[in-house]
Amino acid sequence: MQYGEIKGINKPVARIIQGTTMIGSDLNEAESFALLDQVYELGGNTLDTAHVYAGGKSERIIGNWLQARNLREKMVIITKGGAHSEDRRRMTPFDITADLFDSLARLKTDHIDLYLLHRDDPNLPVEPIIHALNEHQQAGRIHAFGASNWSHQRMEAANRYAQANGLASFIASSPQYSLAESHTEPWPLCLSISGDEGTEAREWYAKTQMPLLVWSPLASGFFSGKFRRDNLHTFGEREWDEVVVRTYAKEANFQRLERAETLAKEKGVTAAQIALAFIINQPMNMFAVVGPHGKKKFEENIKAAEIKLTPQEMDWLDLKVDSPV
Repeated sequence: MQYGEIKGINKPVARIIQGTTMIGSDLNEAESFALLDQVYELGGNTLDTAHVYAGGKSERIIGNWLQARNLREKMVIITKGGAHSEDRRRMTPFDITADLFDSLARLKTDHIDLYLLHRDDPNLPVEPIIHALNEHQQAGRIHAFGASNWSHQRMEAANRYAQANGLASFIASSPQYSLAESHTEPWPLCLSISGDEGTEAREWYAKTQMPLLVWSPLASGFFSGKFRRDNLHTFGEREWDEVVVRTYAKEANFQRLERAETLAKEKGVTAAQIALAFIINQPMNMFAVVGPHGKKKFEENIKAAEIKLTPQEMDWLDLKVDSPV
Protein backbone atom coordinates (compact mmCIF):
# COMPACT_ATOMS: atom_id res chain seq x y z
CA MET A 1 0.00 0.00 0.00
CA GLN A 2 1.19 3.48 -0.84
CA TYR A 3 0.31 6.35 1.47
CA GLY A 4 0.09 10.11 1.20
CA GLU A 5 -0.36 13.05 3.54
CA ILE A 6 -3.37 15.31 3.92
CA LYS A 7 -3.01 18.49 5.94
CA GLY A 8 -4.72 18.27 9.31
CA ILE A 9 -4.69 14.46 9.46
CA ASN A 10 -1.92 13.16 11.71
CA LYS A 11 -1.90 9.69 10.14
CA PRO A 12 -0.79 8.44 6.73
CA VAL A 13 -3.67 8.23 4.28
CA ALA A 14 -3.88 5.19 1.99
CA ARG A 15 -3.69 6.08 -1.71
CA ILE A 16 -6.24 3.31 -2.32
CA ILE A 17 -9.28 4.15 -0.18
CA GLN A 18 -12.02 1.63 0.53
CA GLY A 19 -15.42 3.01 -0.36
CA THR A 20 -18.34 1.70 1.67
CA THR A 21 -21.55 2.12 -0.31
CA MET A 22 -22.00 -1.67 -0.19
CA ILE A 23 -21.78 -1.84 3.62
CA GLY A 24 -25.27 -2.14 5.04
CA SER A 25 -26.79 -2.56 1.59
CA ASP A 26 -25.16 -5.36 -0.43
CA LEU A 27 -23.34 -6.70 2.65
CA ASN A 28 -24.80 -7.40 6.09
CA GLU A 29 -22.83 -6.66 9.26
CA ALA A 30 -20.96 -9.98 9.39
CA GLU A 31 -19.99 -9.74 5.72
CA SER A 32 -19.00 -6.09 6.20
CA PHE A 33 -16.79 -6.97 9.18
CA ALA A 34 -15.05 -9.63 7.06
CA LEU A 35 -14.43 -7.13 4.25
CA LEU A 36 -13.11 -4.44 6.59
CA ASP A 37 -10.83 -6.97 8.31
CA GLN A 38 -9.36 -7.94 4.94
CA VAL A 39 -8.88 -4.33 3.86
CA TYR A 40 -7.11 -3.52 7.12
CA GLU A 41 -4.84 -6.58 6.83
CA LEU A 42 -3.72 -5.32 3.41
CA GLY A 43 -2.77 -1.89 4.78
CA GLY A 44 -6.05 -0.18 3.98
CA ASN A 45 -6.26 2.28 6.85
CA THR A 46 -8.67 4.71 5.14
CA LEU A 47 -12.45 4.36 4.74
CA ASP A 48 -14.81 6.62 2.79
CA THR A 49 -18.45 6.66 3.87
CA ALA A 50 -21.34 9.14 4.00
CA HIS A 51 -24.35 10.14 6.06
CA VAL A 52 -26.71 8.88 3.32
CA TYR A 53 -25.08 5.52 2.53
CA ALA A 54 -27.53 2.68 3.14
CA GLY A 55 -29.74 5.06 5.08
CA GLY A 56 -27.09 5.39 7.79
CA LYS A 57 -26.29 1.66 8.08
CA SER A 58 -22.88 2.10 6.48
CA GLU A 59 -21.69 4.46 9.21
CA ARG A 60 -23.31 2.36 11.96
CA ILE A 61 -21.61 -0.85 10.86
CA ILE A 62 -18.25 0.91 10.47
CA GLY A 63 -18.68 2.34 13.97
CA ASN A 64 -19.42 -1.13 15.35
CA TRP A 65 -16.37 -2.54 13.56
CA LEU A 66 -14.06 0.22 14.81
CA GLN A 67 -15.25 -0.40 18.37
CA ALA A 68 -15.10 -4.20 18.15
CA ARG A 69 -11.58 -4.15 16.70
CA ASN A 70 -10.35 -1.19 18.79
CA LEU A 71 -8.98 0.46 15.65
CA ARG A 72 -10.33 4.00 15.75
CA GLU A 73 -6.95 5.64 16.32
CA LYS A 74 -5.32 3.63 13.51
CA MET A 75 -7.96 4.33 10.87
CA VAL A 76 -8.57 7.44 8.79
CA ILE A 77 -12.32 7.98 8.62
CA ILE A 78 -13.76 10.11 5.83
CA THR A 79 -17.46 10.82 5.84
CA LYS A 80 -19.72 13.21 3.99
CA GLY A 81 -22.74 15.32 4.88
CA GLY A 82 -25.09 17.82 3.31
CA ALA A 83 -26.36 15.55 0.53
CA HIS A 84 -29.55 16.79 -1.06
CA SER A 85 -32.87 15.05 -0.49
CA GLU A 86 -35.73 14.50 -2.94
CA ASP A 87 -37.36 17.60 -1.48
CA ARG A 88 -34.61 20.21 -1.26
CA ARG A 89 -30.94 21.02 -1.40
CA ARG A 90 -29.36 20.73 2.03
CA MET A 91 -26.08 22.63 1.81
CA THR A 92 -26.77 24.85 4.83
CA PRO A 93 -24.94 25.24 8.15
CA PHE A 94 -27.95 23.70 9.92
CA ASP A 95 -28.00 20.60 7.72
CA ILE A 96 -24.23 20.18 7.81
CA THR A 97 -24.30 20.33 11.61
CA ALA A 98 -27.20 17.89 11.92
CA ASP A 99 -25.56 15.38 9.59
CA LEU A 100 -22.22 15.69 11.36
CA PHE A 101 -23.68 14.93 14.79
CA ASP A 102 -25.54 11.94 13.32
CA SER A 103 -22.30 10.66 11.79
CA LEU A 104 -20.33 11.07 15.00
CA ALA A 105 -22.94 9.04 16.90
CA ARG A 106 -23.16 6.32 14.27
CA LEU A 107 -19.39 5.99 13.93
CA LYS A 108 -19.00 5.93 17.73
CA THR A 109 -16.28 8.55 17.66
CA ASP A 110 -15.70 12.10 18.88
CA HIS A 111 -14.10 13.28 15.64
CA ILE A 112 -14.03 12.76 11.87
CA ASP A 113 -10.57 12.80 10.30
CA LEU A 114 -11.77 14.33 7.03
CA TYR A 115 -15.28 15.72 6.63
CA LEU A 116 -16.51 16.31 3.08
CA LEU A 117 -19.55 18.24 1.89
CA HIS A 118 -21.40 15.73 -0.29
CA ARG A 119 -23.00 18.15 -2.76
CA ASP A 120 -23.06 21.88 -3.46
CA ASP A 121 -25.71 24.55 -3.87
CA PRO A 122 -24.07 27.32 -5.92
CA ASN A 123 -27.01 29.58 -5.14
CA LEU A 124 -25.88 29.80 -1.50
CA PRO A 125 -22.93 31.94 -0.39
CA VAL A 126 -19.82 30.09 0.75
CA GLU A 127 -19.12 32.33 3.76
CA PRO A 128 -21.63 30.78 6.24
CA ILE A 129 -20.49 27.31 5.20
CA ILE A 130 -16.85 28.14 5.88
CA HIS A 131 -17.75 29.57 9.29
CA ALA A 132 -19.78 26.47 10.21
CA LEU A 133 -16.99 24.10 9.23
CA ASN A 134 -14.44 26.17 11.14
CA GLU A 135 -16.65 26.06 14.23
CA HIS A 136 -16.71 22.25 14.09
CA GLN A 137 -12.99 22.05 13.42
CA GLN A 138 -12.17 24.34 16.33
CA ALA A 139 -14.40 22.21 18.57
CA GLY A 140 -12.42 19.11 17.52
CA ARG A 141 -15.36 17.38 15.84
CA ILE A 142 -13.53 17.37 12.49
CA HIS A 143 -9.78 17.51 11.93
CA ALA A 144 -9.92 18.65 8.31
CA PHE A 145 -12.58 19.37 5.74
CA GLY A 146 -13.11 19.38 2.00
CA ALA A 147 -15.81 18.93 -0.60
CA SER A 148 -17.21 16.27 -2.91
CA ASN A 149 -18.82 17.29 -6.20
CA TRP A 150 -17.85 20.96 -5.80
CA SER A 151 -16.31 22.83 -8.71
CA HIS A 152 -12.75 23.98 -8.26
CA GLN A 153 -13.97 27.56 -8.84
CA ARG A 154 -16.32 27.35 -5.84
CA MET A 155 -13.61 25.86 -3.63
CA GLU A 156 -11.15 28.50 -4.79
CA ALA A 157 -13.63 31.26 -3.87
CA ALA A 158 -14.31 29.68 -0.49
CA ASN A 159 -10.61 29.36 0.24
CA ARG A 160 -9.92 32.97 -0.73
CA TYR A 161 -12.53 34.06 1.79
CA ALA A 162 -11.17 31.72 4.47
CA GLN A 163 -7.58 32.86 4.00
CA ALA A 164 -8.56 36.54 3.98
CA ASN A 165 -10.30 36.08 7.32
CA GLY A 166 -7.79 33.85 9.09
CA LEU A 167 -9.99 30.75 8.81
CA ALA A 168 -9.26 27.15 7.86
CA SER A 169 -10.06 26.28 4.26
CA PHE A 170 -10.91 23.28 2.09
CA ILE A 171 -7.92 20.95 1.90
CA ALA A 172 -9.25 18.12 -0.27
CA SER A 173 -11.66 17.49 -3.13
CA SER A 174 -13.59 14.39 -4.20
CA PRO A 175 -14.99 14.57 -7.75
CA GLN A 176 -15.56 11.69 -10.13
CA TYR A 177 -12.62 10.90 -12.40
CA SER A 178 -11.75 7.95 -14.59
CA LEU A 179 -10.25 7.00 -17.93
CA ALA A 180 -13.82 6.61 -19.18
CA GLU A 181 -15.49 9.93 -19.92
CA SER A 182 -18.81 10.61 -18.17
CA HIS A 183 -21.59 11.41 -20.63
CA THR A 184 -24.20 12.26 -18.02
CA GLU A 185 -24.51 12.58 -14.25
CA PRO A 186 -24.62 9.10 -12.67
CA TRP A 187 -26.67 10.64 -9.86
CA PRO A 188 -28.07 14.18 -9.56
CA LEU A 189 -25.59 17.01 -8.96
CA CYS A 190 -22.50 14.85 -9.32
CA LEU A 191 -19.38 16.46 -10.77
CA SER A 192 -16.79 14.80 -13.00
CA ILE A 193 -13.38 16.08 -14.06
CA SER A 194 -13.01 13.42 -16.77
CA GLY A 195 -12.79 14.11 -20.50
CA ASP A 196 -12.21 17.36 -22.34
CA GLU A 197 -14.69 19.24 -20.15
CA GLY A 198 -12.56 18.46 -17.10
CA THR A 199 -9.31 19.79 -18.57
CA GLU A 200 -9.39 23.14 -16.76
CA ALA A 201 -10.15 21.48 -13.44
CA ARG A 202 -7.35 18.92 -13.86
CA GLU A 203 -4.90 21.70 -14.70
CA TRP A 204 -5.95 23.54 -11.53
CA TYR A 205 -5.50 20.43 -9.39
CA ALA A 206 -2.12 19.72 -10.95
CA LYS A 207 -1.02 23.28 -10.18
CA THR A 208 -2.34 23.43 -6.62
CA GLN A 209 -1.65 19.78 -5.72
CA MET A 210 -4.80 19.76 -3.59
CA PRO A 211 -5.42 16.11 -2.60
CA LEU A 212 -7.93 14.51 -4.98
CA LEU A 213 -9.98 11.62 -3.58
CA VAL A 214 -11.60 10.57 -6.84
CA TRP A 215 -14.67 8.33 -6.79
CA SER A 216 -15.64 5.75 -9.42
CA PRO A 217 -12.09 5.68 -10.87
CA LEU A 218 -13.09 2.41 -12.57
CA ALA A 219 -16.29 3.95 -13.96
CA SER A 220 -18.55 1.91 -11.66
CA GLY A 221 -17.32 -1.37 -13.14
CA PHE A 222 -17.13 -0.42 -16.82
CA PHE A 223 -13.51 -1.63 -16.95
CA SER A 224 -14.46 -5.07 -15.65
CA GLY A 225 -15.12 -5.96 -19.28
CA LYS A 226 -18.60 -7.36 -18.67
CA PHE A 227 -20.20 -4.43 -20.50
CA ARG A 228 -19.82 -4.85 -24.27
CA ARG A 229 -21.33 -3.10 -27.26
CA ASP A 230 -23.59 -6.05 -28.03
CA ASN A 231 -24.92 -6.93 -24.56
CA LEU A 232 -26.03 -3.65 -23.04
CA HIS A 233 -29.69 -4.61 -23.40
CA THR A 234 -29.19 -7.54 -21.00
CA PHE A 235 -28.46 -5.51 -17.87
CA GLY A 236 -31.98 -4.47 -16.95
CA GLU A 237 -32.62 -1.86 -14.28
CA ARG A 238 -30.25 -2.89 -11.48
CA GLU A 239 -29.03 0.50 -10.20
CA TRP A 240 -25.28 0.14 -10.69
CA ASP A 241 -25.64 -1.55 -14.09
CA GLU A 242 -28.06 1.15 -15.21
CA VAL A 243 -25.57 3.82 -14.12
CA VAL A 244 -22.76 2.22 -16.14
CA VAL A 245 -24.84 1.79 -19.30
CA ARG A 246 -26.25 5.32 -19.15
CA THR A 247 -23.07 7.11 -18.08
CA TYR A 248 -20.13 5.28 -19.64
CA ALA A 249 -21.27 2.83 -22.36
CA LYS A 250 -20.35 5.05 -25.31
CA GLU A 251 -18.20 4.31 -28.36
CA ALA A 252 -15.15 6.34 -27.29
CA ASN A 253 -15.13 4.60 -23.92
CA PHE A 254 -15.34 1.15 -25.54
CA GLN A 255 -12.24 2.14 -27.51
CA ARG A 256 -10.53 3.15 -24.26
CA LEU A 257 -11.54 -0.18 -22.73
CA GLU A 258 -10.10 -2.10 -25.69
CA ARG A 259 -6.82 -0.21 -25.43
CA ALA A 260 -6.70 -0.90 -21.69
CA GLU A 261 -7.24 -4.60 -22.42
CA THR A 262 -4.44 -4.57 -24.99
CA LEU A 263 -1.97 -2.86 -22.67
CA ALA A 264 -3.05 -5.10 -19.78
CA LYS A 265 -2.22 -8.20 -21.81
CA GLU A 266 1.26 -6.83 -22.56
CA LYS A 267 1.92 -6.08 -18.89
CA GLY A 268 0.33 -9.22 -17.47
CA VAL A 269 -2.38 -7.40 -15.49
CA THR A 270 -6.08 -6.68 -15.91
CA ALA A 271 -7.78 -3.88 -17.84
CA ALA A 272 -9.20 -2.55 -14.57
CA GLN A 273 -5.68 -2.34 -13.14
CA ILE A 274 -4.53 -0.38 -16.18
CA ALA A 275 -7.52 1.99 -15.82
CA LEU A 276 -6.69 2.57 -12.16
CA ALA A 277 -2.99 3.04 -12.95
CA PHE A 278 -4.05 5.72 -15.46
CA ILE A 279 -5.55 7.65 -12.53
CA ILE A 280 -2.71 7.15 -10.07
CA ASN A 281 -0.08 8.17 -12.65
CA GLN A 282 -1.66 11.57 -13.25
CA PRO A 283 0.41 14.67 -12.29
CA MET A 284 -2.06 15.42 -9.50
CA ASN A 285 -2.10 14.47 -5.82
CA MET A 286 -4.16 11.35 -6.42
CA PHE A 287 -6.09 9.10 -4.04
CA ALA A 288 -8.60 6.62 -5.47
CA VAL A 289 -11.85 5.59 -3.74
CA VAL A 290 -12.63 2.05 -4.86
CA GLY A 291 -15.47 -0.29 -3.97
CA PRO A 292 -14.37 -3.94 -4.07
CA HIS A 293 -16.43 -6.47 -2.12
CA GLY A 294 -13.50 -8.72 -1.23
CA LYS A 295 -9.79 -9.13 -0.55
CA LYS A 296 -8.74 -10.24 -4.04
CA LYS A 297 -10.07 -7.14 -5.79
CA PHE A 298 -8.72 -4.78 -3.15
CA GLU A 299 -5.31 -6.40 -3.47
CA GLU A 300 -5.47 -5.96 -7.25
CA ASN A 301 -6.23 -2.28 -6.73
CA ILE A 302 -3.18 -1.90 -4.49
CA LYS A 303 -0.99 -3.53 -7.13
CA ALA A 304 -2.49 -1.28 -9.80
CA ALA A 305 -1.16 1.75 -7.93
CA GLU A 306 2.36 0.38 -8.43
CA ILE A 307 2.07 0.15 -12.24
CA LYS A 308 4.07 2.84 -14.01
CA LEU A 309 2.69 4.17 -17.28
CA THR A 310 4.61 6.38 -19.67
CA PRO A 311 3.07 9.67 -20.85
CA GLN A 312 2.77 8.12 -24.32
CA GLU A 313 0.88 5.10 -22.93
CA MET A 314 -1.47 7.36 -21.01
CA ASP A 315 -2.17 9.50 -24.08
CA TRP A 316 -2.81 6.35 -26.11
CA LEU A 317 -5.24 4.99 -23.52
CA ASP A 318 -7.09 8.31 -23.66
CA LEU A 319 -7.28 8.22 -27.49
CA LYS A 320 -4.95 11.19 -27.88
CA VAL A 321 -2.29 9.37 -29.96
CA ASP A 322 -2.35 6.37 -32.31
CA SER A 323 0.43 4.35 -30.71
CA PRO A 324 1.47 3.57 -27.10
CA VAL A 325 5.18 3.86 -28.00
